[in-house]
Amino acid sequence: MAPPAVALPAEPPWLADAAIDWAAAILESHATAFGQPLLAGIGLGDGRSGRQRAQELFTAPLVVLAHDGGADPRLTYANAAALRLWRCPWGDLVGLPSRLTAEPARRPERAAALALARQRTALRGYAGIRVDRRGGRFALRDARLWSVGAGQAAAFDDWCRL
Repeated sequence: MAPPAVALPAEPPWLADAAIDWAAAILESHATAFGQPLLAGIGLGDGRSGRQRAQELFTAPLVVLAHDGGADPRLTYANAAALRLWRCPWGDLVGLPSRLTAEPARRPERAAALALARQRTALRGYAGIRVDRRGGRFALRDARLWSVGAGQAAAFDDWCRL
């Protein structure tokens, strides 16, 4: 008699093929836009698989988010630091219209920074106020914004709850 089958846990969403592709695009476009890797030692030609790079990006201590290039861009990627900061799981943050990461009064300022970053391909030193999924506010400083294909990404590690 064969032993009972053991159900394997589902693949984490950040290791799905689409998320691995986004992670690769985020890492490559950051290196192109800023002339340096987003994560030290992680990039093309580092000997790691796409899956390994995606896991490194997901577990990185800095906050990393990306959205698509749609008319009302939706978040397509959020690493673990972003999920903790926005206080929600992957499925609640990824897919959310990215404008909802800012309070209504702050959205024009956010949109202007994203437009400037798109025009220049990249922008350093962005600061702003954001709101998490529970309504808590936080300030971010010294963020990098850059183009990822038709979309954009942001990374920062300087923030504080308000």
